[in-house]
Amino acid sequence: MKILRNELKNELHIRTQKDFPKEGIEFIDMMPLIIQKETFKEIVDKLVEEIKDKHAEYIVGPEARGLIVGAAVANELNIGFIPVRKAGKLPPITVEKQFEYEKEYGKDKLELPKLVNEEYTGKRVYIIDDIYATGNTMKAIKKAIEETGGIVVGQGVIMNIKELNEAKDVYSLIDINET
Repeated sequence: MKILRNELKNELHIRTQKDFPKEGIEFIDMMPLIIQKETFKEIVDKLVEEIKDKHAEYIVGPEARGLIVGAAVANELNIGFIPVRKAGKLPPITVEKQFEYEKEYGKDKLELPKLVNEEYTGKRVYIIDDIYATGNTMKAIKKAIEETGGIVVGQGVIMNIKELNEAKDVYSLIDINET
């Protein structure tokens, strides 16, 4: 793992697990960054700094780690948080359409909850996740938000694996190449 850019001051504690969740995949585990309170605070603070002038009304975060980081950032910004979960994990009050997408190791479906007494139309959202690899999770979320009338004002991650994507519009704290 070759780090190209790192905005975090703290020493990086990132674990990798070979052949997880299936053979041939090297899973990058960001949980040690979240477990360390100083590093987690730094991650949240840097994302807040990136987002604060974008006039977002909501942070959108997919499970699993996007839920953790996104909720913390939304709390600091004093704005709403929208959890995006895998199909069947949210209560039945979701937007009608499920959003299927391809990951490095299989397909998944996401569901977006309905907003309480509101529609997504015209709502400004910022999407946060832990890792941007192929980008398909964030692309599916962005498409879902836009198809329901929402406005995506930005996307941010802790780590962007540059060799797996050509993302130009995703803010990241750490850019790496796996080679």
